Amino acid sequence: MASNNVSKTLVWILMGLLILGLGGFGVTNLSGTIRTVGSVGDAEITVDEYARALQNEIRALEAEREEPVSFAQAEAQGIDQRVLSRLIANAALDHEAQRLGISIGDENLLEQIVDIRAFQGVNGEFDREAYGFALDQAGMSEAEFESDIRAETARTLLQAAVVSGVSAPPEHTEILLRYLAERRDLTFAVLDRTDLDSELPDPTDADLRTYHQSHLPDFTTPETRAITYAWLTPDMLLDTVEVDEGALRDAYEARADEFRRPERRLVERLVFADRAAARDAKARIEAGETTFEDLVEDRGLDLADIDLGDVTRDALGDAAEPVFSAATGDIVGPVPTSLGPALFRVNGALAAQTTSFDEARPDLREALAADRARRAVDARIERIENLLAGGATIEDLAAETDMRMGQIDWHEGLRDGIASYAGFRRKAQSITPEDFPELEQLSDGGIFALRLDKLRDPEIRPLEEVRDQVERAWRRQAVTKALRAQVDARIAGLPGGAEFEALNLEATEVTDLTRRGFQPDTPPEFIDTVFGMEAGGLRILDGEGRVFVLRLDDIEAPDTDDPDVGALLQNLEDSTAASLSQDLYQALANDIRSRAGIELNQQALNAVHANFQ
Repeated sequence: MASNNVSKTLVWILMGLLILGLGGFGVTNLSGTIRTVGSVGDAEITVDEYARALQNEIRALEAEREEPVSFAQAEAQGIDQRVLSRLIANAALDHEAQRLGISIGDENLLEQIVDIRAFQGVNGEFDREAYGFALDQAGMSEAEFESDIRAETARTLLQAAVVSGVSAPPEHTEILLRYLAERRDLTFAVLDRTDLDSELPDPTDADLRTYHQSHLPDFTTPETRAITYAWLTPDMLLDTVEVDEGALRDAYEARADEFRRPERRLVERLVFADRAAARDAKARIEAGETTFEDLVEDRGLDLADIDLGDVTRDALGDAAEPVFSAATGDIVGPVPTSLGPALFRVNGALAAQTTSFDEARPDLREALAADRARRAVDARIERIENLLAGGATIEDLAAETDMRMGQIDWHEGLRDGIASYAGFRRKAQSITPEDFPELEQLSDGGIFALRLDKLRDPEIRPLEEVRDQVERAWRRQAVTKALRAQVDARIAGLPGGAEFEALNLEATEVTDLTRRGFQPDTPPEFIDTVFGMEAGGLRILDGEGRVFVLRLDDIEAPDTDDPDVGALLQNLEDSTAASLSQDLYQALANDIRSRAGIELNQQALNAVHANFQ
């Protein structure tokens, strides 16, 4: 039974990868005599298995970046090595499972397959045609898929035997919790230029030159790349795109569910084993013996677990009439549902909403125009790539296509204009003077090509260029030094118990400050400074033209009654246990690999990589 439960979870994961992540995989399927990229003992890593896993990782990276990722870019980030390492670890477990004779029977396998929703027809029953179609779309045969399920289940059973029951050492989590949730009570005062006993003198030219020379990094330009680029975005083509009335009306009808929203109710549903239990629960609520929330909590559930959100009449079935007839706050039922008798609580009523075609027209046109503009950009790609392949320059692209030319002195931190795109910044960072312009894509469907004209090394800006900036910085430093000089006498009495107010210092009291806390309008090192102090200690902290006088009043242990602290402790225990489990799993995999041996076929790996080019 345990095998069945473990395997079902993994089958769902596997099918999610197959059906959702591998649509259209057939274009990268490999053929020929090479069948494996490697093995661990008797367990093989097939070419198709490696190719599917690699494509999955690349698509995940594309989704994260919201732009296409080439194999070269994925390879530069080590995606191929991560995928191969994971498959080697899996193969090691497969080998060990085979050696130990761990497997599942045909009956268990059949039960799992027929329960997979992707293989069911409209009647909810297993549909062999749906089964074959889904696997065909994923580029797998039935035998391959069933073999994968057997291997995945056996592998997970073996892994679970090693890592199940792993818990975090209490001493370890206590140390971490104390570090993160220990609290500090403190009093501090802030002194600025208005607190100076006397005015500061104006800086001399020598003062400014000395400050400039001692702070040269502050007055040095970053490495700058002079870049010429050509780009084209969908927004640039919007004015050229025509959207006719028929297309707008078709789009309106296609989004009818969005523009014609029926009356809805915000409801929660609590299901019971039988109608008698549901009636008894409702009677107890009406008698004031319990509450709906208590019933939910008694079942070990949260309100989020029973929240159906906003639902229509059609979605509620037999519960539609009592729910829609109830007022907000009412509890109705018991009502039969597909899960059993249930009580419904109505939390709100949403009136029907209808957006007319004329009201929706601007949004519809904007969406259609944007889509057509993206398609228009895509339609120009082939011609532009041909021009570049023929030796066209950036200037040629601007002259012969709709692309617009621009120039930018780019450096790290610049986010204006085309530099607001992460794809452009990555290319600008990596390009060399020897590189020829190549067409690249932007996250909004735009395209660009660039050329590095000149690489400018960092340069120290002379005092004459930055005199105002130097003077402002000198004054801030002078204020800080003067404040520190005069504050020493004032704070002499503080450790003995004198109050800030008695010393003409305006005090701010802070309680329950943790390392994860934030004190506004303080220097970045404020928290670290506070947590580096002993109780009763005093510290002076410099700011920008200000001085902070800190007194640590008390050190308090974490508040274990605080729900947030309890959640933090649980997270620490879970993450530590997960880390220990991963270490044990890795140790197991390493041991198996060392005993069974690893063989890799570099020719096969290269063939898979070439198929992604």
